[in-house]
Amino acid sequence: MPVMTVRKLSEETHRALRLRAASHGRSTEAEVRAILEDAVKPERKLKIGSALMAIGQAMGGIELPDTRDRTPVVPISFE
Repeated sequence: MPVMTVRKLSEETHRALRLRAASHGRSTEAEVRAILEDAVKPERKLKIGSALMAIGQAMGGIELPDTRDRTPVVPISFE
């Protein structure tokens, strides 16, 4: 797991982090991890199917045939 060192953190900021961590019942290090995770994670996960559907709807949608080829598949022969 990666390790990060933050240099030149002001005493005021460090004290605020300690107080915030205590109010949440965790260590200062755990509080910093929580703050960083909240800051970088997307607000909601992008689901590829939903994204593709939105693109299709924006373009007016498409009609796909509802019939499929029922011809049996013939396995390939290497001989």
